[in-house]
Amino acid sequence: MTAPAILAAALILDALLGEPNWLWSRVPHPAVLMGRLVGYCDRTFNQGNARKLKGVAVTAALSALAITLGLPIQSLPLGWLWSLILTAILLAQRSLTEHVTAVADALRLSLPEGRKTVSMIVGRDPEALDEPAVARAAIESAAENLSDGVIAPAFWFLVAGLPGILAYKIINTADSMIGHRTPRYADFGWAAARLDDVLNYIPARLTALLIALTTKLSALKIAAQDGPKHRSVNAGWPEAAMAAALGLSLSGPRAYGGEMTNDPPMNAHGTRDATPGDIAAAVSVLWRVWALLLAMVTALALV
Repeated sequence: MTAPAILAAALILDALLGEPNWLWSRVPHPAVLMGRLVGYCDRTFNQGNARKLKGVAVTAALSALAITLGLPIQSLPLGWLWSLILTAILLAQRSLTEHVTAVADALRLSLPEGRKTVSMIVGRDPEALDEPAVARAAIESAAENLSDGVIAPAFWFLVAGLPGILAYKIINTADSMIGHRTPRYADFGWAAARLDDVLNYIPARLTALLIALTTKLSALKIAAQDGPKHRSVNAGWPEAAMAAALGLSLSGPRAYGGEMTNDPPMNAHGTRDATPGDIAAAVSVLWRVWALLLAMVTALALV
């Protein structure tokens, strides 16, 4: 099977099965194993002098390990099958839509339930959020994770097969754990954060394009206009596109660790009064993008 055919099958398998609890309650998910490895590196090497150099070495070693594992697995007998299964596991379309939908369902019950549920997918202070802010947080998470949980893994599988998606996922995991601009991680996590920026550069902009193609083309203009204003070199593009697609204003000042940020809004002319219905509309966009991606990959497989 070709890489596009494997990816098309993996996209369908992930959409059908998601993250079955019966399996991952018994064995650790590959992403959990990656997280444990990054945590071990953090505890072992993030101390003493030359932390930036150590972080560079750890990032290089993690990348090399992922590639070294991926190459022989895809070369095994029935290598296409193992690649398909692992790729489906490493995609996050179904689980993303379930987590975002859960916020809408909780918010319809009560604001405290909405705050509790959204805190599972975002890092900001939930107690400071009113109902529209909870809804915006869920939608922002949906847009950003569409990029780094679906489009980027798919992109890197197409570019470099199983080694590509494994390398992407372990660097993305490292960035989420050690790529923070804090005293502890500013040096040690620098390389992981910068490499994650590089690996997500094209996928983030591709995500904005796919959102625009499945909603309104003007969303791409808003993404190009507001995306570069975001604190992240990549996250602003899908967030701004999603904001424009839904007629919302996303991002803006938010509380993290008790401190307010000065983040600029994405699509400033949109409304800030997001609702559970807007979360549902965002989930609909996620599935439209998934369908377009599947169609494009299937077309590549048939060429």
